[in-house]
Amino acid sequence: MDEEIGRKFRGLQELLASFPSALVSFSGGVDSTLLSFLAHRELGDRMRAVILSSPLMPPRELERAVDVAATLGFPCRVEETDPLSVPGLAANPRERCYLCKKHLLGRLRDLAVEMGLAAVLDGSHRGDALSRRPGERALREEGAVSPLKEVGLSKAEVRALAEHCGLPNWDAPSRPCLATRFPYGTELAPGIIRRVDAAEEWLEGMGLRELRVRVDGPDWARIEAGREEARLLEGKERRERLVKKFRELGFRRVDLDLEGYRSGSMDEACRGRRVLRLYDALA
Repeated sequence: MDEEIGRKFRGLQELLASFPSALVSFSGGVDSTLLSFLAHRELGDRMRAVILSSPLMPPRELERAVDVAATLGFPCRVEETDPLSVPGLAANPRERCYLCKKHLLGRLRDLAVEMGLAAVLDGSHRGDALSRRPGERALREEGAVSPLKEVGLSKAEVRALAEHCGLPNWDAPSRPCLATRFPYGTELAPGIIRRVDAAEEWLEGMGLRELRVRVDGPDWARIEAGREEARLLEGKERRERLVKKFRELGFRRVDLDLEGYRSGSMDEACRGRRVLRLYDALA
């Protein structure tokens, strides 16, 4: 292990051991998995992981998270919640992440009190503080602790530690909530959320791992895929299958983003995007 990562690893272990008890916000991603795994190792039965299931979390991601917790052997429970019920959140304002995070952390704080646990731990890392993260304010307001960030771990270092610890999802792609697929100001209606989720699930079935289906307008999908994954969409037959599926899901325009997958692309100005139009019934 790299000396610098080793130093941060020891610091993380010491920090986790210092909590009398803790509830860990667990999503099944590599960040919260590493945090849950190590918190359980340090705290034993004084630790609980909680998955907050919602309409913004794909069902298959919930299943994967439950499987990871069972494989690694840390205690985990699933609680239903609905961020879309928060006043104003379904309108998808620019402070959406703050409103959502505030709602979720409030629920976790209540659960921690109910279970007699002293702290709520979140899987944010150092890199999250370097990008636009409105949810960071909610973390501060609700008193949640982000141990990975506290010891200065970057995303790459989190993955390195997860691999070192033998975690099964150390190289799994990030899967933020489905609201990130929509432009600010676009209503987050359950129907279109399910359509986007179904489109991404179908693309995953084709072998894509790093991908997003963004919604640029009514019935208008833009596919972002990692450099390697984009090759799986090459060829006339594959693209015809893709268009057929997306049409079945109700999309009337389908673009392939030639700049590929990138985090936070909905914060970019849409004008001037380089796309390949695969289908257009809106022209």
